[in-house]
Amino acid sequence: MSIDFSQEDFETQQPLVTTSLLREDEGEYSLRPKALSDYIGQKKAKENLSVFIEAAKMRGEPLDHVLLHGPPGLGKTTLSGIIANEMGVNIRITSGPAIEKPGDLAALLTNLAENDILFVDEIHRLNRSVEEILYPAMEDFAIDIIIGKGPSANSIRLDLPRFTLIGATTRAGQLSAPLRDRFGVTLRLELYSPEELALIVTRSAGILGVPIEEEGAMEIARRSRGTPRIANRMLRRVRDFAQVKAGGVITRKVADAALTALEVDHLGLDAVDRRMLSSIIRHYGGGPVGLETLAATINEEAITLEDVYEPYLMQMGFLTRTPRGRCVTQRAYEHLGLPVPGGSAGLDQLSL
Repeated sequence: MSIDFSQEDFETQQPLVTTSLLREDEGEYSLRPKALSDYIGQKKAKENLSVFIEAAKMRGEPLDHVLLHGPPGLGKTTLSGIIANEMGVNIRITSGPAIEKPGDLAALLTNLAENDILFVDEIHRLNRSVEEILYPAMEDFAIDIIIGKGPSANSIRLDLPRFTLIGATTRAGQLSAPLRDRFGVTLRLELYSPEELALIVTRSAGILGVPIEEEGAMEIARRSRGTPRIANRMLRRVRDFAQVKAGGVITRKVADAALTALEVDHLGLDAVDRRMLSSIIRHYGGGPVGLETLAATINEEAITLEDVYEPYLMQMGFLTRTPRGRCVTQRAYEHLGLPVPGGSAGLDQLSL
């Protein structure tokens, strides 16, 4: 049976490979595992975390403060929920930009119960004045509040329940040293292998009630850029196409045809990735070119290119960073089917 999906079959114009949360990800929470035993991948981090959790429960103490860092979409928020479930405590979720002033943080902390967890996403974006309040809260489980102004101002120390702060960040290097040093447990989440992503896709398909073959799950996994969030998003879109065009079962051919129509190639590169590489080649002779110049050329934000697209292109060996700017590699020319100027030796000389 020949399966051919055209681009017109897909009404959505939302980006598929972005690691940020989109509207269609609202149902993602139902796909998230609730126990550490159900969490797929991140073997080393999971093994260490299970020891820390068990030790804290044996002592009857809250878990030490935890910092989760790594690329977006790898399961930092999911892991924080699992930690709360394993510890048997409540979790309050907020983000760094949402805590605008010290009073906001004080309200959150004083409403926590004993051993509860406060999860702060994008913790590197905390306001510095808020961060100063967090130091004594993490170390001494107390906060100092100034009441009044001028000569009549008084400082009052409020004792807090013993709690666990879980911070998540995609940019650990932007955390201040005093804040980073106060986390007792630091875990880095790595990109997933295709085999691990295939297990995640199969599990998610079971929850969604979608029949999927092993090769279909692997086809989706190979194109998911090592990120579970992207894998689940691709699964939902391929499911729609399978139901409309192929009897509802996701096979390798169905997944391949659907993702090809969505302009996601066999290595997981989408239209923006290819436009980025081809622009460097066609307009700047393969590089080097500055990030801001490249962003203006392809009409994308520089921070989006740097955070979403560049890491994967560099991991795949298509792009390099030099002191003078970004350069494409020989492999990028080959992937796009373009001739290498002067051969591979000429390209190597260009990148120096």
